[in-house]
Amino acid sequence: MVDKENIKIMISGGGTGGHIFPAIAIAKALQLQLPQVEFLFVGAQDKMEMEKIPEAGFPIEGLWISGFQRKLSIQNLMFPFKVISSLIKARTIIKAFKPQVVIGVGGFASGPTLKMAANLGIPCLIQEQNSYPGITNKLLANQVKKICVAYDGMEKYFPEKKIVYTGNPIRKQVIEIEGKKAEAINLFNLDSHKKTILIVGGSLGAQSVNRSIAQHINKWTALDAQIIWQTGKTGYEEAKDKVESFGAKNIHVLAFIKRMDLAYAACDLIVSRAGAIAISEISAVGKAVIFVPYPYAAEDHQSKNAQQLVDKKAALMIKDSKVMEDLYPTTEALLNDESQLRSMEKEIKKLGVCDADEIIAQEIIKLIK
Repeated sequence: MVDKENIKIMISGGGTGGHIFPAIAIAKALQLQLPQVEFLFVGAQDKMEMEKIPEAGFPIEGLWISGFQRKLSIQNLMFPFKVISSLIKARTIIKAFKPQVVIGVGGFASGPTLKMAANLGIPCLIQEQNSYPGITNKLLANQVKKICVAYDGMEKYFPEKKIVYTGNPIRKQVIEIEGKKAEAINLFNLDSHKKTILIVGGSLGAQSVNRSIAQHINKWTALDAQIIWQTGKTGYEEAKDKVESFGAKNIHVLAFIKRMDLAYAACDLIVSRAGAIAISEISAVGKAVIFVPYPYAAEDHQSKNAQQLVDKKAALMIKDSKVMEDLYPTTEALLNDESQLRSMEKEIKKLGVCDADEIIAQEIIKLIK
């Protein structure tokens, strides 16, 4: 039996929302199952987790760590010193906090933290969001007890006996869309009789997608559909000016979308980057999607993520280099093909996992001595 009164859990990783939000989801699922649990997060001291984790109500410590640059740089000369510094600090933090289990969600900080935890005999678990694992998780695979994954075929990269298929943890409030269509139509000022396309490139937007829409604005305006276009902060003013100057009343431009649940509820088709969490959310809500993978993601993992869905006839994919010429015709053709839209919705819904956070929490509890 686990003593639920005195449990300490450490979670490490971050760098992007794709690592941070699953970490928070896992922590919240653990809180429901272990009400007295105490958490400590460990991140990279200059990355977004140092802001986002405290906002979610959890304490965090920062390590002086960053990635190894693929080109010659001053940063690379500092890399060995950062690793040594982070290993020493991680060990100090672990010995002071005394966690019963340590979880890695990917990102720079999880490497030294889990390495030191394993050396100290503390059971560790990693959660790999992508279909092609990051280098940190590949290096840690032999030292952890369990590896929670979201894609098939991960035994190519990890020891098969350690793998547990769980799906990716996603924010519950984002995928709860049932009965919200009317509210969504009202919020985005939409026509309830027209089909809706949601174009979203993540918090920073997708510049290639933004350029493609701007260049072919006459075609998108003439489309018998309405568009919710999330540009990201940098592309917002230019897109707004373009839409206003062209009088494109069917295109609604937003820098950010705060209510993603309503955006998902409103739409019939999504154009999106292929980050692991975006894919997990879209699968959970069961919407037809065209993925435009971010081409500079490490090891081109977004293309590999999207390809897994394309192979199952659950999505379409356009390479970033082809988006200028292919995005509009592909979108128009799919929007007008009702049977393909329905078929893609059915196939992607099969891949949706809504309770990954709870499944992972159970696997973590099993590791607590």
